[in-house]
Amino acid sequence: MCNSERYIKQFVAYLKIEKGLAENSIFAYQRDVQKLVSFCASEKKDIIDLKYSDLNHFSGLLYDLGLNPRSQARVISGIKQFYSFLILDDIILVDPSENLELPRLGRKLPEVLSIEEIDALINAIDLSKPEGQRNKAILETLYSCGLRVSELTNLKFADLYFDEGFIRVIGKGNKQRLVPSSATVEKEINFYKTTTRNHLNVVKGSENIVFLNRRGAQLTREMIFTIIKNLAIEIGLTKKVSPHTFRHSFATHLLEGGANLRAIQEMLGHESITTTEIYTHLDQSYLKEAILSFHPRNMN
Repeated sequence: MCNSERYIKQFVAYLKIEKGLAENSIFAYQRDVQKLVSFCASEKKDIIDLKYSDLNHFSGLLYDLGLNPRSQARVISGIKQFYSFLILDDIILVDPSENLELPRLGRKLPEVLSIEEIDALINAIDLSKPEGQRNKAILETLYSCGLRVSELTNLKFADLYFDEGFIRVIGKGNKQRLVPSSATVEKEINFYKTTTRNHLNVVKGSENIVFLNRRGAQLTREMIFTIIKNLAIEIGLTKKVSPHTFRHSFATHLLEGGANLRAIQEMLGHESITTTEIYTHLDQSYLKEAILSFHPRNMN
């Protein structure tokens, strides 16, 4: 099994150097392949000697373990990527995963908040507390710019180009994009900076980070989740909300307002337009209205 570990190390290097993937994505791939390594150990086989029948058996075990279809699909996709690398590196000549099928997935869409619900969450922030203005700036930035939570926590002052009306975002795989920033985001971040942040004892290494905790250190992803969860409880919101809910709402409201899907794709930092389509869920009443209003057969 030492051979398997060597191949995984080479695979990780490939994902990091040649594919330029983020650490979280690399770790997910590595974890998926490790599941296959455990399977190989139980079958007393080397990972490069597996046949399609072996992988099909492995796929069936994922189902038996109770993994939902989405989790099964993720693991199998990781395995397929691993064998693609082995082919590319001339370690194997035939890809045993080529005909391996992914389980069918339902179209799971995250919750979308109405503008009124977003306003209610922001209005529920207690601005008398030291962290109040920071939290308001955080929610406004999440909603107005459609950031991932990791992009928000890593946002630096050097990324703010308010004079030009943009912020620079470092997304997955260290890919950069420019996102338009609203006057509201500029106002709330600047107000937070002058009223709260400038009075913190900033820890070394966090001097350029925009959003800090009370100890002057960079906020964690978990803290952003907690802030939003507590505000939802405060206003009695029954929807399951997270930082991602603001990102999804950002995309949906843009599309409903008439924005081009390609433009939304650029702002969200998606490589594929099909990924963007998952975020742009529209309710049936909106679709009906759009068809009745704009389809040539419905125009007099």
